[in-house]
Formats: sequence, C-alpha cells, structure tokens
Amino acid sequence: MASAAVSNYEEEIVRPVADFSPSLWGDQFLSFSIDNQMAEKYGQEIEPLKEQTRSMLLATGRKLADRLNLIDIIERLGIAYHFEKEIDDILDQIYHQNSNFDDLCTSALQFRLLRQHGFNISPEIFSKFQDENGKFKESLASDVLGLLNLYEASHVRTHADDILEDALAFSTIHLESAAPHLKSPLRELVTHALEQCLHKGVPRVETRFFISSIYEKEQSKINVLLQFAKLDFNLLQMLHKQELAEVSRWWKDLDFVTTLPYARDRVVECYFWALGVYFEPQYSQARVMLVKTISMISIVDDTFDAYGTVKELEAYTDAIQRWDINEIERLPDYMKISYKAILDLYKDYEKELSSAGRSHIVCHAIERMKEVVRNYNVESTWFIEGYMPPVSEYLSNALATTTYYYLATTSYLGMKSTTDQDFEWLSKNPKILEASVIICRVIDDTATYEVEKSRGQIATGIECCMRDYDVSTKEAMVKFQEMAEAAWKDLNEGILKPTPVSTEFLSRILNLARIVEVTYIHNLDGYTHPEKVLKPHINALLVDSIKI
Repeated sequence: MASAAVSNYEEEIVRPVADFSPSLWGDQFLSFSIDNQMAEKYGQEIEPLKEQTRSMLLATGRKLADRLNLIDIIERLGIAYHFEKEIDDILDQIYHQNSNFDDLCTSALQFRLLRQHGFNISPEIFSKFQDENGKFKESLASDVLGLLNLYEASHVRTHADDILEDALAFSTIHLESAAPHLKSPLRELVTHALEQCLHKGVPRVETRFFISSIYEKEQSKINVLLQFAKLDFNLLQMLHKQELAEVSRWWKDLDFVTTLPYARDRVVECYFWALGVYFEPQYSQARVMLVKTISMISIVDDTFDAYGTVKELEAYTDAIQRWDINEIERLPDYMKISYKAILDLYKDYEKELSSAGRSHIVCHAIERMKEVVRNYNVESTWFIEGYMPPVSEYLSNALATTTYYYLATTSYLGMKSTTDQDFEWLSKNPKILEASVIICRVIDDTATYEVEKSRGQIATGIECCMRDYDVSTKEAMVKFQEMAEAAWKDLNEGILKPTPVSTEFLSRILNLARIVEVTYIHNLDGYTHPEKVLKPHINALLVDSIKI
C-alpha cells in the first residue's frame, strides 16, 4: 500500500492507495484491423467443411455411442454453435429412447452431455458400475477413458446426485495415480482435466487447449473436424481482436490511466471476461457493451476500495442514485471524471439500441449499477468504522458487490432476442443467478483474503466466518469452498428443463461462474495480477493464431 497526499477542499487527506501493477499489454491491441481477404478465404474454406460435419452428425445408421463421441468432439473443438439445433435434436432423441450403455465411458459421456443440454437424466445409470456395497468397482481402475468421462460427468451433479460425489472421489484418485504412466495426448488430457474440469472451464480456453494440445495429436482424429475448428477459431479470433482494438481505443481516449492512476488498468482482462461470457459472432455488440461495463465498474470498485474518503463516497453514491449530470458539481474533481464517463456510456448504450427500438431496456442495467454502488458504500463504511458484521449481514451486502447481478443484467443488453420478460425474470434474482453470484463471492473472498487483511480490511467474508463459527482461517476457507460446491449444484439444477428462460440466457449466467473459477484458480487473484493466471489465456485467445 502506498500513500498519496491530495489537496481536497481545505484539508490535506492522506489516502491509502493500492499499488496496482500497470497493464501487461501497453498499446499492442490498439491498431488491429481485419484482413478482409484472409477472412473471406477462411469463410470460403469453412463452408464445405461445415456441410461435411453436418452430414456426419445427421448420418443414419451411426451407433449412438459414436454419435455421442462426435458431439463431444464437436463441442470441445468449439464449432458446436454452428449445429445447435441438430445437436439438441439428437440428444433429445437419445434421452427419450432411455438409451442404456454397458461401458462406463459411454454412459458417463451420455450423462454429462444430456445434463449440460438440460435433460434430467437419472444418475441411476451408474449403479451398474457399483458393487454390492454401493462402491464403484475396483475393476474400473484400469479404464482410464471411462474414469475420465466419469470425472467430467461428476461436475454436473445436483443436490440429489449422491452417487456422483462417490464418482468424483473414485475417479480423481485413480486418474491421479494413472496420469504419470499414460501416453500422449491422453496424459495431457487427464492432467488438464484434474487441474480444470471441462464443465467449469471457460469454453474458449478449453477449445484452444483441445485443438492444439489434444486433437491435433490424436491418431484417430477426423481431419475435416480439425481443419474446420482451426479455420473457425482463427476467423473468430480476427473478430475478437477487432472488438478489442475498438474497446482499447475507447479506453485510451478516456485516459483513466493518467487521470485516475489509483485504479487498475485492466481493459484487456475485462475483454477476456466478456469473451468468456460469449464468444460467438452474433454476440459482438453484446460483448463490446459488456467489456465497457466491466472496465467502468472496475474503476468504481477501486474508487471505493482504494481511494475515496467517507464523505466523498457518500456524495458519489448519492450522485449515482440520482443519475443526473447536474449532480457532478457536488463531486471532487477526480470523481467528476468517472461520473461523467458512466453517464455518457449509458447514453451511448441507449443510442446504440434505439435503432432496434430497444433503448428502454438500458434502465435495467442502470438500476443494477445503482445497487452495486449502494453496497460498495456500505462496505467502505464498514472498513472505515472497523465494523465486522455477522456472516449473514456480510453476504446480504457482499453478493451485490461481486457485480454479478449487474453484469448478468448487462450481458443481456446487446443480445438481440432479449425481451422485457427476460429482464423481469432476472430482476427477481432467480436461484441460478444467486448461485453464480455466490460462487463469485466465495471464490473471490478466498483468493483475496490475505491481500485484504494486509490492507487492514477486517470485514472480509473469511474473517466474519472465522468469528461467527469460531474456526481457523483454513476451516473458514473450507466452509466457503463447500458453499461454492453447493452453489454449483444449484446452478446445474437451474439449467435442467423445463426452464423459465431459454438456454441462450442461462448460458450467460453459467459462463460468469466459469470465468471466476478460471480467474481465481489456486486462490490466485488473476484479475489484479493477470501475469499469474490470465496472461497465457489471453495470449492463446487474442495474440497467437492457430497454425493451419
């Protein structure tokens, strides 16, 4: 922590300024423009490959096990968005046929794919792999692919799936034992899965890994699928880099790096978060709107967390609630900068959506932002006053300060199919949204605990838990991990049919939870310190193309 003396009104205020590292990326993303000739070439090459892939999917006479494997490969390669209806129809057919497989590998794959697509298949399909004592048969220990699929399937479990708790423990022990002795690329696939299970991974990150590190090396690979995936990845990467260039120019023009040097400069990492929420081309507008929102709320977060005084933050909170440019005169100079930028941003959103007659939906995101700021202010008051609330009071406030209610709402703005009913559903904090928010809160709290403690912050979730339950730091962290696991079960339950909104909207909420899992892996704060976690992912998704 550094200190900065700032002349404010008639007194000199000493501020505890967080010493955040500068951006890792400089201006390297500013000037990208799409090579239209190359994009057109990729597009032309993709079309016949897409049709060949569709023919494979729809081929009659193919064994069900082969169809499941094909769907799994297509999804892992990141090209399933081209065939959403075809894949759903096939899985619907498999679900209603009550297909029963004798081998663990296919049974577990069927279970995971059906659950991920909203079909509530019973976990009883695994009972045939248990002995008379209800334990998984030790004879399965040599079936590495079966164990891997069982392991991946265990992560889509809900509260009713006790058998999958045993499946996770059983498969993990045997995979850890087998991994060092496996041949490539199965060894890499197992090692990666143990580090990051597929269901909780960021889809684009998992796709890049699977294309380059696994499928490329598979002896049984289907070259049509591999070529399609490589071309499609590179074509989409051009679009993503173009969006990032646009956002980087917007950020540079705001010049917060100079005018608000106390805040984190993380626009590239914010783009990674937005890309994690949706990577598909039809969400380009939504992605750009979301990354701007994440970047802006990060500035507000640092203003409350690392710079503002109680008096200033009260005024800022009040000004945000009033949402009126005339309120700017009540703010200190440095706050005027972000306040005007926020109001301008939402005017831009309204203008952008007006051509489609959708400008009225922006109010939903504005109300969520007001909520976040109110709760930020409560947190800052606790910090200044040295107040440590009970866990229940802490969470009732801290869930909103994850910003996930706000970001989930914002993620819907640029999605062209969103209706007022979707926003109304979201405004009631449905269980699936609550689950995603809890996952964010407890994982963030665990990863940032030591840093916040060193800054004198006592009203942290871990500290509140330690006091309320009279437990050690380690025990409190275990409790938080259990909360995250329970929330994942709620989330997995929330995507099962019938659902109140379409899968298209539920996927955004699921993906927000996945981003937190990846950003804060191993209890590291990958957003504040991106060099530890996010840098290799950003290089893989936004710097390095795949060799064709």
